[in-house]
Amino acid sequence: MPLLEIALGLVVGLSLGALGGGGSILTVPALVYLLDQTPRAATTSSLLIVGITSLIALVPHARARRVRFGQGALFGVLGTAGSFLGTALSASVAPNTLLLLFAALMLVVATLMLRRARRSVRHPNDVLDPANEPLITLRPFSCACPRLARVISTASLVGLITGFFGVGGGFVLVPALVLALGFAMPTAVGTSLLVIAINSATALGARLTTSGSLASELDWPLITTFTVVAVAGSLIGGRLAARANPRHLTASFAVLLVLVALYTAASSLSLIG
Repeated sequence: MPLLEIALGLVVGLSLGALGGGGSILTVPALVYLLDQTPRAATTSSLLIVGITSLIALVPHARARRVRFGQGALFGVLGTAGSFLGTALSASVAPNTLLLLFAALMLVVATLMLRRARRSVRHPNDVLDPANEPLITLRPFSCACPRLARVISTASLVGLITGFFGVGGGFVLVPALVLALGFAMPTAVGTSLLVIAINSATALGARLTTSGSLASELDWPLITTFTVVAVAGSLIGGRLAARANPRHLTASFAVLLVLVALYTAASSLSLIG
């Protein structure tokens, strides 16, 4: 069992550190199907594992100036608010329908990411990173108001999508930063880790507040082992992200999206059948 925990933790950490995604959507199935956790314990454990791993993985990205703290914090706050609305909307939709819609969304996003990766080869100067410029400066006062409006609307939409589908994190956030806001892929990866840490802490706090006995249901040795290995993997993944070509990162993320989409679609169809 410890060897399996180490292997799974390493995969989750590498995915988070290098691509800014794959945390919860890989951790929860691993805990449920491979480590025999209940869904309730698995989702809560995932918040701890992914939140701590993202926070520590954030450090090397921040040192390399690949994290935009202002925009990331704004995304975290607005995304949390939007997720409540998305959760309410999803209550009237059948779970299997949600899974199929999510799979379709991921395939569309993967296609757009692959197109962007190819475009960066033919026209490398077309792919800019506007995240380097502040949204608001006080002295002298200036406001990049059109970009600020895009950040607010995109963050709200990401929160709505993650709440509606019950998944998301980096899988929705990174494409939003890249496609809607024009972030360079390394900056999108680094900034997404900040948002994931904020969202995980918020969701975990809400769960522990509403259920005082939840902490006693968790397998703390498993969580500790998984987290330590995931953190180590995330630091390795961060080094890979620093050395990789942004186009290759974008393409790798798109391939990961396709795999997740196909697995999700197959799972939902098997439940229907």
